[in-house]
Amino acid sequence: MSPETFEKLRERLAHVDSDRGWFFAQIAEQVADQRKALGLSQKELAELTGTTQSAIARLESGGRPPRIDTLLGIAEALDCDLTVELKPRS
Repeated sequence: MSPETFEKLRERLAHVDSDRGWFFAQIAEQVADQRKALGLSQKELAELTGTTQSAIARLESGGRPPRIDTLLGIAEALDCDLTVELKPRS
C-alpha cells in the first residue's frame, strides 16, 4: 500500500470513529429519554431486558457502545422500534 493510500484510509477511519461516537451518544440519549418518559429506573429497565443496572448506566453515559442484541431488548422493553440501516455513500 502506498503512503498516500494508507494516509487516506487512516483519515477515513478517524472520521468513522467520530461518527460512531455521535451515533452512540444519540442512542444513549434516546434510551434515557424514553426510559424516563415511561417512569422506569435504570434498574427496572435492566430487569426488563435481562441486563444489569450498571450496563444501562454505561449505555446512557456513552461509556461503551451497546451490543445489537442488548439494544433490541431495550427497544422492546421501551415499546420502541429499533431501526438500523446501511446506506451507500454518495
